[in-house]
Amino acid sequence: MKESRTKSRKPQKEKPAPPRVGLFVTCLVDLFRPSVGFASVQLIEQAGCSVDAPSAQTCCGQPAWNSGDRADARAIAEQVVATFEGFDYIVVPSGSCAGMLKVHYPELFKGDAAWGPRVAAFAARVHELTSFLADVRGATIDAEFDAKATYHDACSGLRELGVKEQPRKLLAGVKGLELVEMPDCETCCGFGGAFAVKFGELSGSIVATKTGNVEASRADLLIAGDLGCLMNMAGKLKRDGSRIEVRHVAEVLAGMTRTAPIGQRRGKQGGGGWSR
Repeated sequence: MKESRTKSRKPQKEKPAPPRVGLFVTCLVDLFRPSVGFASVQLIEQAGCSVDAPSAQTCCGQPAWNSGDRADARAIAEQVVATFEGFDYIVVPSGSCAGMLKVHYPELFKGDAAWGPRVAAFAARVHELTSFLADVRGATIDAEFDAKATYHDACSGLRELGVKEQPRKLLAGVKGLELVEMPDCETCCGFGGAFAVKFGELSGSIVATKTGNVEASRADLLIAGDLGCLMNMAGKLKRDGSRIEVRHVAEVLAGMTRTAPIGQRRGKQGGGGWSR
């Protein structure tokens, strides 16, 4: 009688857990355009990450920073840093807010022995959405949108974070989308947060020039990565009677284009407020 033998099985290696991403939603997305947040979650998950949007998050503190209120800006920054510790990445669907977290937070805590290293570690994990998808994750896009579009390079994303080719590279993967460049695509739209309030006449002149460039591109869709810029330009286009649609890049990349364009109504969109 032959002795039976059992083959020993090699222990299977456990798959590494997906990177954990904390989504910094931003105030404008939370209050005015939640679809940008949902689109961002979809894109990040498709890029192989898990996503959480901590409910304790607040404003990034940029209004206080720009107004010279360093004490309140610092208090807000401490809360944000504490809220997002433990994540592998912090991703922001806004170059403006991402710039505040990545560039200006370390300036706030320069020379602080206790908070300085903690903030530096936080800032190193912060990424603007399209930069994260293209540069960090090498994401591919599977979406369709039949439109002729032009892209606005928002100031903070471009000048503080180097976001330029990333959204264009990703948009090239959207089937049916033709991307054309407007004149002076890198020129400010005139929003600048509190700037548009403090210097309304000057802001209005700048956005008029910008929307003129948008019209000159003969595109039927305007895309950008900052909701503040998009709302500003959409308002001007609407007041001028333009038929150009305005959308956040995340919505186009995620294929979430059934929601009414920014500044327009298409059925009942619902109120603001981030929930998932």
